[in-house]
Amino acid sequence: MPVTVLIPTPLRRYTGDVDAVTAAPGTIATLIEDLERQFPGISERLVDENGDIRRFVNIYVNEEDIRFLKGKDTPVKDGDSVSIVPAIAGG
Repeated sequence: MPVTVLIPTPLRRYTGDVDAVTAAPGTIATLIEDLERQFPGISERLVDENGDIRRFVNIYVNEEDIRFLKGKDTPVKDGDSVSIVPAIAGG
């Protein structure tokens, strides 16, 4: 069972309007690389030029914020669910 990645509405244009895709297990960093291979252009919305997760992107593995785990080095394994949540600015 691969990793399930939940795609937020603003990024669905990269996935052909699909709201959930699968990716290979590994780490968040390798998962993003796998998403980029499958859906070119998506990674630049998730990481900056240094490969760091953008400040306005929150990523959860099984509902746990990776910022409180190991960041982009957080492991993901078969059966895990990864949610990508863009931060919403208010004012």
